[in-house]
Amino acid sequence: MEHSISIIATLCCIKITQKESLMKKKGLSTVLKTTVILAALSLNHTAFAVNVSNVSPALKSKVESTVSKDAYRLTEMYKDIHQNPELGFMETRTAAIIEKELNLLGFEVQTGIGGTGVVAVLKNGDGPTVMYRADMDANAVEEATGLPYASKVRVKREDGSESPVAHMCGHDAHVTWMLGMAKAMVEMKSSWKGTLVLVGQPAEELIMGAQAMLDDGLWKKFNLPKPDYYLGMHTAPGPVGMVISSGGPKMAGTDQIDIEFKGVGGHGSMPQLTKDPVLMAAMAVVQYQAIVSRVIEPQQTAVLTVGSIQAGTDNNVIPSTAMVKANLRWYDPKVREQMINGIRNVSNGIARIYGMPEDKMPVITMKGASTPLVNHDELAKRIALPLSEYLGEKNVIENFPPTTGSEDVHLLIGDHKDVPFNYLIVGVADPKVFSAARKEGKFMPYSAHNPNFVVDLKAIPLGTKIATISMLELMAN
Repeated sequence: MEHSISIIATLCCIKITQKESLMKKKGLSTVLKTTVILAALSLNHTAFAVNVSNVSPALKSKVESTVSKDAYRLTEMYKDIHQNPELGFMETRTAAIIEKELNLLGFEVQTGIGGTGVVAVLKNGDGPTVMYRADMDANAVEEATGLPYASKVRVKREDGSESPVAHMCGHDAHVTWMLGMAKAMVEMKSSWKGTLVLVGQPAEELIMGAQAMLDDGLWKKFNLPKPDYYLGMHTAPGPVGMVISSGGPKMAGTDQIDIEFKGVGGHGSMPQLTKDPVLMAAMAVVQYQAIVSRVIEPQQTAVLTVGSIQAGTDNNVIPSTAMVKANLRWYDPKVREQMINGIRNVSNGIARIYGMPEDKMPVITMKGASTPLVNHDELAKRIALPLSEYLGEKNVIENFPPTTGSEDVHLLIGDHKDVPFNYLIVGVADPKVFSAARKEGKFMPYSAHNPNFVVDLKAIPLGTKIATISMLELMAN
């Protein structure tokens, strides 16, 4: 629909321009010509104009000055969120910050969606409705950056275990960018028209937060307006000033799977009297890799990673159960099914080898899941245009290959599958640190979820400017 509307509008303009003299001969006025053009363009807010940016140099300059004046406050906000990270579905403090800031800016705010989720709406006349999402949760990783504002937080999880918590994926920056953009948009209300819909999402790391908000009635119960466009941004350990706005498939589908092996516990000195689930789990971890190397077509994207094995507490006790926590990445649903079936077959086979009866086969629990993330081609091009003008063409990448990272941001749109969506990737590494890493032969200085992941503070105001310019491209007068 969006493509056809855009083509119709373009053709109307071309036809009228080329046939101007003919129209004059027929007595058609300039008013009529203008009416035809506007009618074609107003058929749908999602008509795309890719060749001319909607954000003028003067408006970009206004964004620059507005956000720069707010840079100190935003940086301090970022440090505060970074020092106080929260795991998925525990983001009460972060959600309260979002609620407070957006209430002060005049948004209509609703909270507690899907647990800790927040949505906020600001209406500013007739124009497109644009949704923007920031995820709030942190990682169960112990920070090792040595920064003066590094996290020292530890929490007790539902299973009673204690875990370190740190923002090692940049979600603290995501929240700060959204709140900074919201303030800039409010201060520049005379420069745009439409409706802003902002979402603070819980539990992205679990790949469960978006679905939780949907299940809680995000669109119907909380009466959100359907957006004409949907945007989001994520940090990456590329240099500050680099942005990826690339259409097509960009992130893999994913599944989080728990496999519980059952055995017969006993004394470590008499293993012959037990059926050791630790050994079963260890064998399974090795054999799972054969699913990828010997079952999946080599040309296909397939990743099967075991992130945790949990069993027992004492040196001399063979436990009765062992838990394996696995993660899948895929683009083709057929590959997904092959990996899931392979996990089931390998796990059951190993349990049978070690003498477990059929009613004691491993229990497989499917947890968080997401489909592949696909950016809208034309929207990605449109957003890239003003960012290229602002950052420089060489700093905005429009052709980027699919990756095996995953997200659930796109699931938030629910049944509104026709809404154009674009997910920007924003560099947050100190350019000098990035350059040094490249000279050492490293692909990047650090990866997400690494204890040394750092968001350079210069990325906080710049990311806010990128978010604001992206929104204005869709909403400016």
